[in-house]
Amino acid sequence: MFDFLSFFLFFAFFSGVHLVSRDPSLKMPTVISAATVSAQFIEQLKADVALREPIPLLVGFLANEDPAAKRYAEWTAKTCRDAGFRFELRECSKNELEDKLFEANKDPNVNGIMIYYPVYGGTQDQYLQNSVSVKKDVEGLCHTYRYNMYHNIRFLDDEQKFKCIIPCTPLAVVKHIGVYNPILPYGNRLHGRTITIINRSEVVGRPLAALLANDGAKVFSADENGLVEFHRGAGIALRKHEVFDTAATLNDALAASDVVITGVPSPAFKVKTELLKEGVVAINFSTAKNFEESVKEKASIYVPSVGKVTVAMLLRNLLRLQEYQQKGIVPSL
Repeated sequence: MFDFLSFFLFFAFFSGVHLVSRDPSLKMPTVISAATVSAQFIEQLKADVALREPIPLLVGFLANEDPAAKRYAEWTAKTCRDAGFRFELRECSKNELEDKLFEANKDPNVNGIMIYYPVYGGTQDQYLQNSVSVKKDVEGLCHTYRYNMYHNIRFLDDEQKFKCIIPCTPLAVVKHIGVYNPILPYGNRLHGRTITIINRSEVVGRPLAALLANDGAKVFSADENGLVEFHRGAGIALRKHEVFDTAATLNDALAASDVVITGVPSPAFKVKTELLKEGVVAINFSTAKNFEESVKEKASIYVPSVGKVTVAMLLRNLLRLQEYQQKGIVPSL
């Protein structure tokens, strides 16, 4: 299986291809284009899917009129076409969605399922996430995969041959972080790093905080309810992350952070550049721009969006799920 993270780190820092834009005279940061990174992943996905029989089928359910959800569906369809995957967009009403979802869960011709949220919002959407079959959940949002992620369980089998499915947007963000230390053991490679995430949603922010904390980082997680810390204790002695109260303020967290990740769905929200550490890695996964334009004067790496990489991660998860289905690896719920 292609190692996306190793490829990305190699490509981002050692490739002669024009992935980044930097003007030393202007002290500009490395600006990483999600489209360019995604294109490299897609080329490898094309090669991988060409060897598959049958070609895996991804089904996406759209049961809302949200413009962002529709754009996401369009990106998914285009990326699937470009990479040689099969994709079906199934539009239905909110009231029809549950029945349509269970039909797809039972259909042996469907290899992967995703839902374009929000549908109802809140707990009803969480119910839908948990209703997607663990065998077909390309988004990695059902209970089994979320439980494993939060408990730092990385494999589905005792022999550790088959990795768990990771939520695709957090996975896309992780692919852009150039602060992993390859000298440290696998699973501890963010030890010593401090990261702030401004978003604690169940779809992206909280899973992302758990992923990074389980890899050894100290993570400040912020939302409208305040700030908490995710980490594995002093000396990363804990097997999995825990969540701790903190006396720190958001300004304190930003000043201390090697990486700042934002996902606030409002153009009115901006992280003030003056609060950031010199040389920070700044990553935005919101559809709105959460950093000021002047972030380019202080950041060492700036990622303005991750959307196209998210779709590539969906397809990566789809290939993995098809393999597991064929080998009978993923358990039934």
